[in-house]
Amino acid sequence: MMHIFIEGGRALLGGQIGEASIEIADGKISAVDGATVHTALNIDAGGLLVLPGIIDLHGDAFERQMMPRPGVDFPIDVALIDSDRQAIGNGITTVFHGTTWSWEPGLRSGDNARRLLETIEALRPQLAADTRFHLRHETYNLDAEAEIVGWLSTRRIDLLAFNDHMDSTVGNLTKPQKRSRMVERSGLSDRAFDALVERVVGRAQLVPASIARLAEAARAAGIRMLSHDDNTPAMRQAFRAQGVAIAEFPINEETAREAAEAGDFIVFGAPNVVRGGSHTGWTKASDMIAKGLCSVLASDYYYPAQLLAAFRLVADGVLALPAAWNLISAAPARAAGLADRGVLGAGHRADLILVDDEQPLRPRIVAVISAGRLVHLTDASRLNRTSAPARKAVAAA
Repeated sequence: MMHIFIEGGRALLGGQIGEASIEIADGKISAVDGATVHTALNIDAGGLLVLPGIIDLHGDAFERQMMPRPGVDFPIDVALIDSDRQAIGNGITTVFHGTTWSWEPGLRSGDNARRLLETIEALRPQLAADTRFHLRHETYNLDAEAEIVGWLSTRRIDLLAFNDHMDSTVGNLTKPQKRSRMVERSGLSDRAFDALVERVVGRAQLVPASIARLAEAARAAGIRMLSHDDNTPAMRQAFRAQGVAIAEFPINEETAREAAEAGDFIVFGAPNVVRGGSHTGWTKASDMIAKGLCSVLASDYYYPAQLLAAFRLVADGVLALPAAWNLISAAPARAAGLADRGVLGAGHRADLILVDDEQPLRPRIVAVISAGRLVHLTDASRLNRTSAPARKAVAAA
């Protein structure tokens, strides 16, 4: 383990930004604003922000490394290693890979979900980010239930999400571009895909009981659950009654408000903030944030989005930086039950990023420390500078 001393930066401490020094040892933050020490690795953070590492509860950008073009596959280990580099380079130190197990063959098949889980488990020790498995279960995928219960009971799953894209799948069958994308992803012919959809839709009456059994297994194992694309307050209430306390991408304000009033975590996509709205035409995340109806921002399909979204919210006057950063660090840590990270404090896991914010809408990652290891650095001149006396933290105006 590295012994690291970071000095001269503007650190996010206790909800405020102030000058502070941070010492790291044995993978944890050992002291905040303590005496200057000369360690194996001293980092001059002068002029930079020192922030808790980003935590991504829902990211599926890794799928593009697995299948960069329809029908073009690359080995999963190669895809995950490349995705790890991308996540770390964008300040994400804890990543939950959102793996969809659908009733479809192809990219989102059971075979792919199994291989992904096995590869994550095998690669985990060599990946720079703390890499976890978020299973996005398509609720019409009834044949997978028994195997998923087994994964839950052995705690191989870190988050379980209930997804239901059946209505949109059926609706997209008549839209040539979207239909083509679905069929290509499955690897089936048009006729075979239509027959599969018809067969799966015919089992709709069995879905609620399957959800109930899976939720019971997740509760028994202590695994946090999410419901995806809740479209009514009643739908959110029904999932909450089964212990599903995270509302992921509620599609309208009334549903998000019902979730907020009940104290649920509410996840929206950071790309929505960066782009100024949803690519699907649904809820505008920045509006939800301004109304207190969003507690977590996830990368969704684009790893740079969380970092950019936090600074976009500040530039647009929606939130101050501490509150904006909470959406991508402390709050997702709480939602996932990770009490050891998300803030800069003695005894916490040493996940930190150093950010150059000279251009407010284009923050630049200078260094990333994950579990006490320096895993990313863009400016080697900041290493091993002569240490100046540590200064007390001063709250930013």
